[in-house]
Amino acid sequence: MATRKENAQKTREKLLKAAELLLSEKGFGALSVDEITRQAGVAKGTFYVYFSHKEDVVTEICRGYFSSIADQVSGMRDVSMATRLRLYMREFMAAVEKYGIHICREWIRSTVDPEHPGENVDNSKWAFDVEMLRGIIRDGITRGELRKDTPADLLAYLLISQLYGMMLSWCMSDGVFEPLEWSDLFSDAELEAILKPYLTVS
Repeated sequence: MATRKENAQKTREKLLKAAELLLSEKGFGALSVDEITRQAGVAKGTFYVYFSHKEDVVTEICRGYFSSIADQVSGMRDVSMATRLRLYMREFMAAVEKYGIHICREWIRSTVDPEHPGENVDNSKWAFDVEMLRGIIRDGITRGELRKDTPADLLAYLLISQLYGMMLSWCMSDGVFEPLEWSDLFSDAELEAILKPYLTVS
């Protein structure tokens, strides 16, 4: 017999899956709590047991995906630090395209608008993304690829600023800007130079 905790987890997963399906079909702008709960087959009030706003659901869906990218990159062996960061940035921008311009605009908005629903500085997508990059850089320090005094925070903020700049450019261009192309251009032109002072082996 399922425990209350297991049932709660199943209901939460239903809501997340329903929201992800609706996002892919309709985009963020047309998404509503009513539609999510209808698709999940639960009462509207149930939504608020797990989430405060529809933005919370979107954030949760995306975090799982971005976390899996970071885990994949961190798990790589026999690949240089620059190559792992390049791959992370490329996969990050591929995910941006996957989730679409409306979601991307919400991420940008939550970064610049402190009153954005469901967000605070410590719980924002920005903070989450910084932590993912910080983890990859710290992994490089632990492996001995980067010097122990490598400023992991500074590098994480520098790289995430580049990624968010690319996201913003994509949003402002209504999708004309090519995120993957620009991620590769940045990696080719800048990434190794940024890392060079901190590499233990050049």
